[in-house]
Amino acid sequence: MAVGEVRRRGRGEALVAGFDLLHGIAGLFVGFLVGLTGVGGGSLMTPILVLLFGVSPHTAVGTDLLFAALTKSVGTAAHGWKATVEWRIVRRLALGSVPAAVVTLLVLSQLGRPGSRAAAVMVTVLGVMLVLTAVATLFQKQLALFAKTHERLDEEASLWPTIALGAAIGVAVTVSSVGAGAIGVTALLMLYPALRVSRIVGSDIAHAVPLTLVAGFGHWVIGGVDFVLLGNLLIGSIPGVLVGSLLSSRSPDHILRPALAAVLLVSGFKLLS
Repeated sequence: MAVGEVRRRGRGEALVAGFDLLHGIAGLFVGFLVGLTGVGGGSLMTPILVLLFGVSPHTAVGTDLLFAALTKSVGTAAHGWKATVEWRIVRRLALGSVPAAVVTLLVLSQLGRPGSRAAAVMVTVLGVMLVLTAVATLFQKQLALFAKTHERLDEEASLWPTIALGAAIGVAVTVSSVGAGAIGVTALLMLYPALRVSRIVGSDIAHAVPLTLVAGFGHWVIGGVDFVLLGNLLIGSIPGVLVGSLLSSRSPDHILRPALAAVLLVSGFKLLS
């Protein structure tokens, strides 16, 4: 047997040995929910990594950010193909979120690699964001209907609130990896009540790509990304997000959202306790 063939076989065996089926299944589940609802990236993956797999909060957040960037790139392509992305909203959100993420990363880098007390703060922030996400997920339709009954902002008036929303999401996502899903979608539904929900979800997923890519790269530089874990998650998430995105217009919303909100609420309280 040739030396090159032995090396190739050795690399292939190493890849197979490095694959973790449970991580792949977790990626498939979360990717499907991301494509279906726009919710589930950081909201589910980070607590799954911390609570079920025992990953440190710092590594879980950094790995999940790059996971979300790559997963939502596929979701963006699917929503773009279906013409359900409002690119002007994406640009406005990114104007606030990307600079906010960079500033937050600079602050985190100055603090150094987090110790046990800093990790406890990250877990607390993550728990609070999960509870807020659960509430936003559960009452999203009611809030959207409330917005429709009130005076709508015109294009110029909605510019700065959207940029400010992007900045707030940028800080929250960089620290906890949570905030770009249900919270972002709910706020956008109130700012742009005339848009269809599918376009809001598609725009939210598209905006998450540059944000999570910048934040994830920053965490990689700081030293908070596990690439073996990331690869295992992506193996499941990419087909999951494709199927979810294509089925997003047919999802049983009245069943899915309360169930998702319950899972997020339990996870949030578990982390806070």
